Amino acid sequence: MVMLRNAVRSLLAEPRAPDAPRRVWRDWVLVAGLLTAAVLEGVFREDVVWRPVALVVAAVTVCALLWRRTHPLAVVAAVFGVLIVVNVVALISGDATFGLYTMICVVSLPYSLVRWGSGREILIGLAFILVALVLGLASDFPGYGEAAAGSMFLLFPATLGLAVRYLWTARNRELGQVRLRERELLARELHDTVAHHVSAIVIRAQAGRAVAATRPDAAVDALAIIEAEGTRTLAEMRAMVGVLRDDGTAALAPQPGVADLEQLARSVGDRPRVEVEVSGDLDDLGPAVGAAIYRIAQESITNAVRHAKQATRIDVRLTSYDDSVRLTVRDNGETTSRNPGGYGLVGMTERAALLGGTFAAGPDPDRGWSVDVVLPLQRSATGR
Repeated sequence: MVMLRNAVRSLLAEPRAPDAPRRVWRDWVLVAGLLTAAVLEGVFREDVVWRPVALVVAAVTVCALLWRRTHPLAVVAAVFGVLIVVNVVALISGDATFGLYTMICVVSLPYSLVRWGSGREILIGLAFILVALVLGLASDFPGYGEAAAGSMFLLFPATLGLAVRYLWTARNRELGQVRLRERELLARELHDTVAHHVSAIVIRAQAGRAVAATRPDAAVDALAIIEAEGTRTLAEMRAMVGVLRDDGTAALAPQPGVADLEQLARSVGDRPRVEVEVSGDLDDLGPAVGAAIYRIAQESITNAVRHAKQATRIDVRLTSYDDSVRLTVRDNGETTSRNPGGYGLVGMTERAALLGGTFAAGPDPDRGWSVDVVLPLQRSATGR
């Protein structure tokens, strides 16, 4: 009983399915064809009872199909409400009800109700359908076998609509999770990019201020570098924010990779100096692994610039093996805590884990801090 109550409560809270299709030319063709068939059947069939009523009911039913997706409950209530009245009159009078073949189109209404209606609309609409079904069988009972077959024929579309709705909901939920993961990845990219460039800007500003009084030309050079870094940061931020929008108009920019490590090192400057050493075959490295290496190196360098006190050197070593690639970033600054719970280290750990790799970071035994990452070697489609 509790499970049933919870199921009903959950159904009542179910909203309408979004993006119900509007009327298209096929709907008008269908209605025109069914309306013509209903008129011809009502006029020329000799065994039709209550001929004027049959024609009116058939016309109302066929025309209501135009709103079966956008207003499913209203259509079901109107059509099956009329059928309930007709069956009640037939029970009272003892006459047989009319049986136009074109009325078979009502089987599409249970499908539309369950596929597009809200939970409350589904419950109310199914009540109309079941009452009409019971009264129809009571007014003209064809036998148990035919009654069961007719009931299944009317209710099967509702089951089909439920299955389609469930599959659509599951697919949309999966797409939503994919979009969320993409946004989280872009947010991490934005964090890494901005943190690195801002750190470089701060360092250049400090250097420019230190030499402004004695070497004005060096201060001007520092300002030029700051301007370039700021411009590059704004461009990357605009690109990423554009991708985060839902209008689909943002252009897809190529991800940085191993080839950009030298430029990354130059952007830091000489305080501390960044040395990059690459060994092994990395020409056809997969883009996902290449982008992860670049971002982890970028975040590691940024952390070293921020936190490695008195550091004069940052070594970036990238080595390719038969089945893996290893990135090591070390600095020679004073060993201090790098906030292991911070977003940067968490983001680097997640990057490595997503590609099936390992990540480790911590102080060196004698001096400095090191980051060590091993990723499975994934060749690009053009590679061996």
